[in-house]
Amino acid sequence: MIRATRTSIDVMLYRLNQPRLARALHAAARRGVRLRVILDLKKFELTPATQEMVAKWEIPFRLMSGRGGRYAKMHHKAAILDGNTALAGSYNWTDESEENNYEHLVVIRDRKLVEKFRKEFESLWKIAGQPAARRRARRALESQ
Repeated sequence: MIRATRTSIDVMLYRLNQPRLARALHAAARRGVRLRVILDLKKFELTPATQEMVAKWEIPFRLMSGRGGRYAKMHHKAAILDGNTALAGSYNWTDESEENNYEHLVVIRDRKLVEKFRKEFESLWKIAGQPAARRRARRALESQ
C-alpha cells in the first residue's frame, strides 16, 4: 500500500524499526509523496535502530509523549495514505510484530473515519512541532 501511495503518507507510531517499511517510506518520499512521521519520544530515545533508520532513510519525523508528559506514551499505530485510506491496529512497525507477535492491522476506507484519523494526526503534528519537541529530537539524533 505504501508503494501505491501517490500524494501523502502521514504516520503515527509508537515504534518503528522495520527496515523494509522504512525503505518503503523513503522510496515514497523520493518519488514526491509528502511524508510525515510522528514517533513516541521515549521509545525513540531508547531505540538506536530507529534513530539510525530515520537518519539513514531521511524520514521527516517529530517526537512527542502522551498526554501525561514525558513518561506517557504516544501510543498510536496508524497511517493515513493519500488522505483516503487509514491503517490502524495493534501492529507496531517492527520486526518483532512481523515475526513473533499476534497483531492486527485494519484497512479503513470510510471517508468519515479516515477524516478522524487525519484530524488526530494534524493536531499531534502541530503539538510535536513545538520548539521543545524539536530540540529533544535533535539531541536524540546527536547522541547516536
